[in-house]
Amino acid sequence: MFDNLTARLSRTVDTLRGRGRITDDNISETLREVRMALLEADVALPVLKRFIEAVRTRALGSEVQHSLSPGQVFVGILHKELVDLMGGAAAGFELRAQPPYVVLLAGLQGAGKTTTAAKLARWLIESKKKRVLLVSTDVRRPAAILQLERLAAQVGAEYFRADAAASPARIGEEALAQARRGLFDVLIVDTAGRLHVDQELMDEAREIDRVTGSHERLFVVDAMAGQDAVNAARAFGATLDLTGVILTKADGDARGGVALSVREITGKPIVFLGTGEKAEALEPFDPERMATRILGMGDVVALVEQVQKQADVDEAQRLAKKFAKGKGFDFNDLRGQLEQLLKMGGLAAVMDKLPQQVTRGAGAKVPGDKDIRRQIAIINSMTRRERRQPAVIDGSRRRRIAGGAGVQVQDVNRLLKQFQDMQRMMKSMKGGRLARMLGSLKGGRPPGFL
Repeated sequence: MFDNLTARLSRTVDTLRGRGRITDDNISETLREVRMALLEADVALPVLKRFIEAVRTRALGSEVQHSLSPGQVFVGILHKELVDLMGGAAAGFELRAQPPYVVLLAGLQGAGKTTTAAKLARWLIESKKKRVLLVSTDVRRPAAILQLERLAAQVGAEYFRADAAASPARIGEEALAQARRGLFDVLIVDTAGRLHVDQELMDEAREIDRVTGSHERLFVVDAMAGQDAVNAARAFGATLDLTGVILTKADGDARGGVALSVREITGKPIVFLGTGEKAEALEPFDPERMATRILGMGDVVALVEQVQKQADVDEAQRLAKKFAKGKGFDFNDLRGQLEQLLKMGGLAAVMDKLPQQVTRGAGAKVPGDKDIRRQIAIINSMTRRERRQPAVIDGSRRRRIAGGAGVQVQDVNRLLKQFQDMQRMMKSMKGGRLARMLGSLKGGRPPGFL
């Protein structure tokens, strides 16, 4: 979502490097570039003006600290102001009320409320160990009701099936009664949306809120909606006493302006970020970590958390033993690693969480999910013997593997060469050399690197 903004800000900050002091002249020049970057990101104009003025006030006259360049000082200032702009400390999502805890989702049609309801239910079930009941009050769109019912089954939540002829408020009231009878911890209410804000929509949302006594009123907003999303947030905020915002489709090519504007416009924090279509693609929003990613510093904490949740620890330990011995690595191991990578959203998603200085220059070489799936298909077309003993794969076998995977022989050759390179690297790590190289990083660069 912030790729273009990150690239622009990184180039801007680089112009300050090598100077001994942040002055009025060089800070004005840099802030012009920052302003253009934020305008391109579609940040609301009032928000942009306040942000630029806050950065200017903090930056002017700042002395370069020991061993830091002006660029690093300015990055620190930008980071602090971006964190403040997006809400300061992470808001969290605490269930501090007598069950059932009612969560009302509101927003325009197409923002992703229904899928977000299911994602939130899954997060509550897995992270908070809560019993969750889902209900849809969108009586105008039967497909939305059926969609939520099916999604509820997928994520392990219960679904309240209501009379489609009942009013939305009545459905909400009956769902609340069922949540009490069933001793559910959380009731998530998915409301109807419109293509635009109208009075009927607002009256309906207000009435559902009244009869359910909702504890959380979350505005679901599409990150790709631009300034329209900011206007909708303002309208919903005037109707409902919003408690937070969920930003969806953050994995798309949105310019990021909504994330930087909606907190300032509504006065409410972003509590969750939707990062994909899958049920697990919802993460708590942390302004500090998001600001770090915007400035090209990555989000290693999020990457570690993702690895801990999705990586197969036993498989990783088994593979580590093979690396330590310097032999035994085969195509079965490679396929397992590629499948793990897909579970984590692909290589691009992993690299997005790494600092930019680590990934700089690699953008054009990063294989996408399609490339990874093609490699898995090639491995699946091999016989068990070929996977264990790649050396037996001759020309005729390569043609057969390519035909089975639906790819060109050149694709098979490319994968075999990559595999051979990995085997050579693994053998070079034999005998503790990997541990010595990693240990040497504490004092500088590893041996053999210029």
